[in-house]
Amino acid sequence: MTTYPLNRSNQTLEPLFNPRSVAVLGASATKFKIGNLQVKTLLDGKYIGEIYPINPKSKEIEGLKCYPSLADVPNDIDLAIFCLGAEHVKQGLEECAKKNVKAAIIFSAGFSETGAEGIEKQKELTEIARQNGIRIIGPNCVGLVNLSNGLIGTFSPAILSVPLDGQRGVGYVSQSGAFGVLTYMAAAQNDLSFDYFVSVGNEMETEFADVVEYMVHDPKIKIISGYLEGAKNPDKLRNLAKEALDKNKPIIVMKTGRSNAGSRAAASHTGSLAGSDKIYDAFFEQSGIVRADDYEDIISFSKLFLSDKLPTGRNTVIITSSGGRGINEADRCESYGLTIIPLSEKTKEEIKLHIPTFASASNPIDLTAAASVSNPELFIAPLRALVEDPDVDNIIFTEFPNYWGADHPLLKEFIEICRESTKFIFITSFPLVGMSIPQGTAELVKNGIPVIPGNLHPIRGLAKLVKYSEYYRKNKELNEINQLETPALIEKQDIETLLHSGKTLSELETSTILDHYQIPTTNRFLAATAEEASNYATMMGYPVVLKVDSPDIPHKTEADAIRLNLKNEQEVVLAFSEITRNALNYKPDAAINGISVQEMLPEGVEIIIGANNDSVFGPVVMFGLGGIFVEVFKDVSLRVAPLTRKDAYEMIEEIKGNAILKGARGKAPVHIESIIDVLLKVSALVTDYKDTIKELDINPLIVYENGIKAADAMLVIGKEAEDKTTVRG
Repeated sequence: MTTYPLNRSNQTLEPLFNPRSVAVLGASATKFKIGNLQVKTLLDGKYIGEIYPINPKSKEIEGLKCYPSLADVPNDIDLAIFCLGAEHVKQGLEECAKKNVKAAIIFSAGFSETGAEGIEKQKELTEIARQNGIRIIGPNCVGLVNLSNGLIGTFSPAILSVPLDGQRGVGYVSQSGAFGVLTYMAAAQNDLSFDYFVSVGNEMETEFADVVEYMVHDPKIKIISGYLEGAKNPDKLRNLAKEALDKNKPIIVMKTGRSNAGSRAAASHTGSLAGSDKIYDAFFEQSGIVRADDYEDIISFSKLFLSDKLPTGRNTVIITSSGGRGINEADRCESYGLTIIPLSEKTKEEIKLHIPTFASASNPIDLTAAASVSNPELFIAPLRALVEDPDVDNIIFTEFPNYWGADHPLLKEFIEICRESTKFIFITSFPLVGMSIPQGTAELVKNGIPVIPGNLHPIRGLAKLVKYSEYYRKNKELNEINQLETPALIEKQDIETLLHSGKTLSELETSTILDHYQIPTTNRFLAATAEEASNYATMMGYPVVLKVDSPDIPHKTEADAIRLNLKNEQEVVLAFSEITRNALNYKPDAAINGISVQEMLPEGVEIIIGANNDSVFGPVVMFGLGGIFVEVFKDVSLRVAPLTRKDAYEMIEEIKGNAILKGARGKAPVHIESIIDVLLKVSALVTDYKDTIKELDINPLIVYENGIKAADAMLVIGKEAEDKTTVRG
């Protein structure tokens, strides 16, 4: 028997999305049963292929000939839709295998979501599917919809209860069935019809990223959207996001779980700061995936993007007929990172020539109620001046004449101005019943001018589109140089001798590993006696630092087992005695390798670079300023390894305290390239040993005008680490 590979081409999903024929297993003549609803939705959706109801007790269902079994169908079947109870699914899938059915949608619950017994049942189905090359959506899902061919592969009649003639070009994939349907309906009610809707359910055989991959390669789809609870294959999703970005095909995802529930205790700063949702934020940031705060963002972002214009910047001007609403929207713009710019005198003077003296030419431009009541032509007056202003990127109308229809000459004039301009122009109306959608909306949208009611948060949507636009353009510029950087080949045997399962390495052991990755560390010697420590200090040159070196005391300050700035032999001898005593008092059973004698580094800017092995994403690298910034403010940035140079640079720019690195209060800026270099080398280390290293902290890492050096470091090996580790090259 052939076993099909796990990573198959996205073309093998074609029978799910574009089947030539569909069999409905468990089809029913009884109204409102799932088997009846499914047959009916295929008919009501005007599915263009053949439909074969399967039920041994019926001759005909909804006017279609019914067959006792799959084997009795005389023709080939591309897709089988299971309207069966969980107890009958295995037998149905075995019949699909015999009939050479290429794909299946399984609605029924009662599998991995129910516990151990359900997991075993699902494994049996997975094995049948893989042995026979059957692509599967589900189980425990609400199905799949393809509006282009009428495939309404779902038992939910709500899908067909909404208008399906809205804007197209959006695919949607959801890990929640019911919420996905609600989002689909909300979009349709706002004149946006998802070309594809896919509820992946338990993702038994086809998972979220597989569906994204299909949409990335489908030219009909301009935007990929979805609802995500957790990524099963983040590496694949990251690669697909890059491919989509190269094609200017945004991926916008609503990811739930922003609470701290996913965080877990850890030995290092990195482990404790890298909560699950923070990592998703970082993952989306470096992948160019747009994170939706709620389903409205998917709708508003999509409608804005479908205008076929990308914003050129953040500088925004508001045109309103209500001063209060203009101020409200200006506040909203600023809160989402858009800039309400002061207009140049030249632009203001030009605007003043065409508006009443009692109106305001400042930003927001207040045309007053006269525009909405008696002088609607005023909505056009400022536009000609604004489209000529090079400082303006976006123009937002908070109201628009309600009665300008498609043939109204002023609407035609408005459209012509917008069409000839590179500015991003859209209309957001106040969400009042009967007034939120101007009569000319269809004509405006057709000509690339979005009209979006305020309850869909279009300002937030614009801010997300601006950020996507920035990311897209930067990606385009850096494609040639945005490559992973790797250090020279290392002696892996020297490292592997230190990597014992479940062990926390001492500072000296960790520093040895950092040395192999060419990460600068302090000069150091390990002393067993006070005399040795004194000799090493003299050889090294004062001042020096003494620390306990013990894998059982990773945080030396807590144990009072570190002394800084020792200037002579007497201070070294005293410090050696105090550190030894304090360490044993702190942890009597601690394994103490000795006392480390290190150079006392000059003052610089303290930073922290670390890594944590996340259960979903694998190695995650953290960067932040040291001291109070990480302890109290938790001012850190995160990225999933491996990092690119662009990732490293953005991590540095992202923290709130980055002004300190650039030079504050007369101090010289630090050497940013040194920080980038260490970030990339740490990324390489934790990627090379991703199955071994659990946590890594280099803290503090002191950076200067012309270099960088690690003053302390700690590394934790996972308990599940393999005896052998794999290194590149």
